[in-house]
Amino acid sequence: MEAVLQTRGLLSLPPHPTRVRSLLNPSQGLKHRLFASKPLGLNGLSLSYKRVPSVVAKPNGLSPKEKSFICKAEAAAAADGQPLFGETPTPKFLGIELVTLKKIIPLGLMFFCILFNYTILRDTKDVLVVTAKGSSAEIIPFLKTWVNLPMAVGFMLLYTKLANVLSKKALFYTVILPFIAFFGAFGFLLYPLSNHIHPEALADKLLAVLGPRFLGPLAIMRIWSFCLFYVMAELWGSVVISVLFWGFANQITTVEEAKRFYPLFGLGANIALIFSGRTVKYFSNLRQNLGPGVDGWAISLKGMMSIVVLMGLAICFLYWWVNKFVPLPTRSKKKKEKPKMGTRESLKFLVSSKYIRDLATLVVAYGISINLVEVTWKSKLKAQFPSPNEYSSFMGDFSTATGIATFTMMLLSQFIFDKYGWGVAAGITPTVLLLSGVGFFSLILFGGPLGPTLAKFGMTPLLAAVYVGALQNIFSKSAKYSLFDPCKEMAYIPLDEDTKVKGKAAIDVVCNPLGKSGGALIQQFMILIFGSLANSTPYLGGILLVIVLAWLSAAKSLDSQFTELRREEELEKEMERAAVKIPVMSESGNGSLASGSAETSETSTPSNI
Repeated sequence: MEAVLQTRGLLSLPPHPTRVRSLLNPSQGLKHRLFASKPLGLNGLSLSYKRVPSVVAKPNGLSPKEKSFICKAEAAAAADGQPLFGETPTPKFLGIELVTLKKIIPLGLMFFCILFNYTILRDTKDVLVVTAKGSSAEIIPFLKTWVNLPMAVGFMLLYTKLANVLSKKALFYTVILPFIAFFGAFGFLLYPLSNHIHPEALADKLLAVLGPRFLGPLAIMRIWSFCLFYVMAELWGSVVISVLFWGFANQITTVEEAKRFYPLFGLGANIALIFSGRTVKYFSNLRQNLGPGVDGWAISLKGMMSIVVLMGLAICFLYWWVNKFVPLPTRSKKKKEKPKMGTRESLKFLVSSKYIRDLATLVVAYGISINLVEVTWKSKLKAQFPSPNEYSSFMGDFSTATGIATFTMMLLSQFIFDKYGWGVAAGITPTVLLLSGVGFFSLILFGGPLGPTLAKFGMTPLLAAVYVGALQNIFSKSAKYSLFDPCKEMAYIPLDEDTKVKGKAAIDVVCNPLGKSGGALIQQFMILIFGSLANSTPYLGGILLVIVLAWLSAAKSLDSQFTELRREEELEKEMERAAVKIPVMSESGNGSLASGSAETSETSTPSNI
């Protein structure tokens, strides 16, 4: 071998530099770097050169004496984002390939439309069930446990069966079109007929017999069409966002595209939150321009449901366009086996690992805590804004403020992680929830003595509790999206593969449902014992304090374990780097490579450093 070229490191020149100059001369037709080899070693250096028989086609412009020397450029060109030798460069716009833009832009628009609809539906569902005649915020815990959860389980079972018999395109349309049709029918048909289809008289008779503590369960029957809207709005978030959109996005994007563009979807989601909040505010204020005797909420509802239907049709169009005009990446047909863990196996695995137990505590504690405060806050919100239009208008401002706060926190989250580390970032969400929760429950319990002071600021204790509860929800949700969720996912990274996969499966099976339903079950228990949500408020505040303290303790414990695992991981990497020795390459007199006293023949197989 007459020359050795190293792609990433020292460059050993041959004794005849003119031959190298002739090789690297642009006039020879080599317009790109041809100094890459495969495979790379741990330290990024590589040797992969051997004498090639003369039958191998030579690069354009090489002399016959140079047929034995060949450079492989594919690895370097691919690594640096350059086109391969002889390959036409792909067209780009703003540094991004047009093929990628044809996927990412429609996906971003789809995500915007889905989140825009979700914010409108989320605010509307609360207005319907909380402000309806014969109902209150006490209906929400019963609705989540006894209606929403069974409907979600039933839908997922149906979705699994449909996935076995329908194509992906047919499955997408089969799932999303019933949602669009229902929301349109509700605004223009079900709500106008609600006075005729709701069993008001039967609910009043049962309430007189059972007593006011059964107001929540009986309200589900009394306003069944509103409860159906509530469930469909909840399913839009879990099915259309999590299953349909992210399933489609993961299907058509590569890993590199996902790393680059998925974070931007999160920022776009908060922009959608801001715009949809303004939309809710606009339609909720239409009542002010209507004459007496006109149902302003019915007019507002028709306008918002019309937008939901139009956005839904836009989602379907974007899905059709991508499938029609965008070349999709090919996937390996080999399927990875996923661990299937039932509830019993999940509980057993949770108990066996302290790290997973602490991580599970974080997930459960957040679900319970946010539910305890949110339902109590919504009961005060109804007392302050009993009209559906006023309630909806306030929720529009609330959604806009949540979007702005979350967008800001996402921009600050990187600084918090870099400056203060995982432990501080993980502790911010429970700390915010604890401080704001203490202020909220204090205003409810001790609002009377604070009345004269609050009157100086033009507020009543009830209005102050509403504002503090809103701030609590805004800051806790923004901290959850920007810090809690990234911390939770980062906690899985240093685990070994078996623990990582089984731990995530166990938390998905047990902890997510427990966190969502735990707060509702606690509130149902309190309502049935003490008669109403207002009477159980002091006890709910005490339970919140205990849960958040346990959350902070688990976060502190998990931080020390996480730090230790990261330290061990870094130590292992340092030991691997120290174990790799880079030999000094020299050329012996007979043209072979020498490293120390060892010699390598020209005809030897490729060797990696």
